[in-house]
Amino acid sequence: MADNKTDEPKEKNFFEKLSDRFFHDDAPETQKELLDDLHIAHDRKLLTDDGMHMIEGVMRVNSLRAEDLMVPRTQMIVIDISENSQDWIKQVIAAGHSRFPVIDGDKDNVLGILLAKDLLRLFINPEYEIRQHLRQAVFVPESKPADVLLKEFRLKRNHMALVVDEFGSVSGLITIEDVLEEIVGEIDDEYDVVNDASDIVAIGGSRWRVKASTHINEFNRVFGTHFSDDRFESVGGLVSDELEHVPQVGESVVLQGFRFVVTKALARQVKMLTVEKLEPEQTEQQPAKAY
Repeated sequence: MADNKTDEPKEKNFFEKLSDRFFHDDAPETQKELLDDLHIAHDRKLLTDDGMHMIEGVMRVNSLRAEDLMVPRTQMIVIDISENSQDWIKQVIAAGHSRFPVIDGDKDNVLGILLAKDLLRLFINPEYEIRQHLRQAVFVPESKPADVLLKEFRLKRNHMALVVDEFGSVSGLITIEDVLEEIVGEIDDEYDVVNDASDIVAIGGSRWRVKASTHINEFNRVFGTHFSDDRFESVGGLVSDELEHVPQVGESVVLQGFRFVVTKALARQVKMLTVEKLEPEQTEQQPAKAY
């Protein structure tokens, strides 16, 4: 006896439906239309939160340039071999980076890149010659597209590049981590501040390194301040609200006798701050706000 049962058509998943759209008249023609489709998929649980954020990050990186993600010249931590090593080695240790530009007297005179692990040899042999162990520095223009730069980082196995302006002067530096974090979010490695009591780390004098995600109540407890957490929970939110925009590296604000300087930020949020306790005569007058 013949089986007259017909197979029911298999329901297409979201990605098959999205592919179909690309080959029909109603295919998305702009990034906004594409993002609208992806947000619908996210709302229907076809895309995870992480997946959606990464896709948005990839599309955002396509519109960014090296100057949008770089650490500005004024915030660069470098090794100046024209100085005594004891003058800069403490700063290098406090920074906790894995590589540093090496200069000779001026940030426009870059000799190369030194890996932090090579500095250990300086403790073993005071006569260790840094110049002989430098990696070649890579220079890119401020206008370099971030996605192209990421591809070059991968292909050439570079991790850091010096950003130069139209006149050839160094305007900042950028790492592969800076670009990747725009896509996947903050990347913690063995040199980063971990999520515990070290959210607030003393770095000498009256200065501390503070993660932007530090809860305001924790900041108040450590520093004796009285910031409210009614409108935002984190120190980064406090600084962003005061500046009234997403802070960029190098921006600063003074609140309740403390100077907050942005030292690490993505295009969409601040990540790390340096906080300095000011003497009364150093406190700058700021616009009054209710905190």
